[in-house]
Amino acid sequence: MSAELSGFTVGLTADRRRDELATLLQRVGARVVLAPALRIVPSTDSSELRAATRACLDNPPHIVVANTGIGMRGWLAAAEGWGLGDPLRSVLAGARIVARGPKARAAIHAAGLRAAWSPPSETCDEMVEHLRQRGVAGQRVAMQLHGERHPECGAALAAAGATVIEVPVYRWAPPSDPAPLHRLIDLIAARLVDAVAFTSAPAVRALLDAAGPRCDALLDALRSDVLAAGVGPVTAAPLRAHDVPVATPAHARLGALARTITEELPRRAVTLKVGAHLLTLRGHAAVIDGELRPLAPGPMSVLRALAVAPGRVLSRSTLLRTLPRGADEHAVEMAVARLRARLGTPGIVQTVVKRGYRLPVD
Repeated sequence: MSAELSGFTVGLTADRRRDELATLLQRVGARVVLAPALRIVPSTDSSELRAATRACLDNPPHIVVANTGIGMRGWLAAAEGWGLGDPLRSVLAGARIVARGPKARAAIHAAGLRAAWSPPSETCDEMVEHLRQRGVAGQRVAMQLHGERHPECGAALAAAGATVIEVPVYRWAPPSDPAPLHRLIDLIAARLVDAVAFTSAPAVRALLDAAGPRCDALLDALRSDVLAAGVGPVTAAPLRAHDVPVATPAHARLGALARTITEELPRRAVTLKVGAHLLTLRGHAAVIDGELRPLAPGPMSVLRALAVAPGRVLSRSTLLRTLPRGADEHAVEMAVARLRARLGTPGIVQTVVKRGYRLPVD
């Protein structure tokens, strides 16, 4: 076994660029479950976007807040379609542009423009505070929205004396097919994925909303057995508000997010010396003396329960609680039989007559 994430399963909630993130994880051995929580719907035909653009052309803003790269590119592309591309670029060139993060800054530079400042935290709150400290009284601020409105940000600038023009380039919408998302929710609640990756705060909220009555079970899993990984602190905020620990990279990039997951998951692996053998539990697989052995959910659940209590005898009734509802003690015997067959190494799971099963760990 050589790949860092061999044996682990990662759920992805992203829609845009999901294939890129999936490829990064699959290259290091992960099994990937694709389940977009939201999709982006462009507003190129939106009367709101056209009206906001016209407002910027008629009364050029002093400040432009660029929240996302896709939003800025979409705004300029829509203006081109209306024959207003050059006038809009001219207006933007005359404004002080504040970019929330590197993607927005890159889109601005690609358009031949320059970003004057970006917040180290890549948050809207820090941008608003920066502008308030500089002073915005009597100034017009064009705020490119990122999928949803943030009235508190606009209200804070308006309270400081600014006139705020909201620029809605795109909006978030539910996925065209919600089935994969609901399947991922079931997998998280059942601890059948090892990590879930998030690339936007709206996707987090969409997952929690879609969970409905299963939300408590989903959050319990994310607080304990399932790693929550967010691309940055803004994405992590809705989970942290529910006391879910979130692993985030130092820089909000997909590559950095993939590296964070690659570093964190192996740390959760359990390794035991069982008799003369080295046994490691990695996600949905066991590693026996360096050989990866993928396991079905039932046998894996039994092995995990035995590994939590190494050396102790667990009864059939105790192990039964690890299996899906409706299973009986015969199902435990079948799960143990399948586990032994897949491990292919005698003596790893011992039967203690009339008592149950154990891992022979001294």
